[in-house]
Amino acid sequence: MILETRTYGEVGSPVAVVLHGGPGAPGYMAPVGRELGEGFRVLEPLQRPSGGEPLSVALHVADLHETLGAHDALGAPLIGSSWGAMLALAYAVEHASGLLALLGCGTFDPAARARMVELRESKTSDALRARLAELDAIEDPDARLLAKAEAILPRDSYELLSTDQELVRCDAESNRESWGDMMRLQAEGVYPAAFARIEVPVLLLQGDSDPHPGAMIRDSLLPHLPQLEYVELERCGHYLWLERHAREPFYARLRGWLKDHGNQPRGEGFGTPSLHSELL
Repeated sequence: MILETRTYGEVGSPVAVVLHGGPGAPGYMAPVGRELGEGFRVLEPLQRPSGGEPLSVALHVADLHETLGAHDALGAPLIGSSWGAMLALAYAVEHASGLLALLGCGTFDPAARARMVELRESKTSDALRARLAELDAIEDPDARLLAKAEAILPRDSYELLSTDQELVRCDAESNRESWGDMMRLQAEGVYPAAFARIEVPVLLLQGDSDPHPGAMIRDSLLPHLPQLEYVELERCGHYLWLERHAREPFYARLRGWLKDHGNQPRGEGFGTPSLHSELL
């Protein structure tokens, strides 16, 4: 399936691809696409919604591959946020890939997820807890997910410049199906072990106030991705580009890293797929 894809920047510029998280939260990478559009032609694929065949990691990977091919972007750098970072890694296992930049990456083991729950609990005020309980009464699951995403944004952040996530929609069923399949693959030992097949440079950018525990996520990936470069940004939460103190350092780090590694060979050492046919 060729995905609906928004484009930023000038035709003829180097191509980069931004991948949204959720799962099921398309649109919020628009600010990153616009910013990086000064110097790149940026593609923002909006991942397949629910409603047809059950969503899986393999299906999202196949959609992304078909979409990149349709846009002449195979081998472009993938810049993924949260679930989108996990999808970028899964894609690079199965297909030749360019650079991988992981922004606020999701978790790959039970210990890191347990720590994330602890951190979120410690940041949840009584007022927010009451508000989330009120939102449970919303009957429409997509509307409920959207309302909760808006409510928890300040909790998962340090100091926001904006609370506008520019979401196109929230898709609760996509979230449930896609994340459920990622959990299955982790439980079966596929991830993160399969990431050992990835040979391109990988950058992990994480905020020091992100409840996703950056150091634990880094340590779960390093045995399989020894080339991983880890950068933790100060006074920064989950959405690095929305943060008052971290926005400029984030873009400077990301742009500099893409420039420094821009001449790396892409896709060497990859063969055909062989392994298999998360609200972050």
